[in-house]
Amino acid sequence: MNLNIIKNALLTVTSNVGHYEVLKKTDQYIVWAEDGQADSLWADGKMQEQVITGTVDYFTKTEYDPNVVKIQAALNEAEISFRLNSIQYEEDTKLIHYEWVWSLG
Repeated sequence: MNLNIIKNALLTVTSNVGHYEVLKKTDQYIVWAEDGQADSLWADGKMQEQVITGTVDYFTKTEYDPNVVKIQAALNEAEISFRLNSIQYEEDTKLIHYEWVWSLG
């Protein structure tokens, strides 16, 4: 499994994409990370197909930011399963934080 598919999809939205940590802390940035395993396929006592899960976090100061739609479109185009998990306003940074949970097998 090549997790670069996620990074490459996100790079179609912005070049400010970090893996596990912020690349450049600006008014808009994406951080993505894998964090575990979802349902996987087992046969004959061996894992035949592994499904990895993770998150995409988008931070922005722009209300109704068009990049939110672009991120979802990029994940769809790359055939990455995802769901929007939360949208939060972070008082300390004044950023809107969108979080998607993805899975890739």
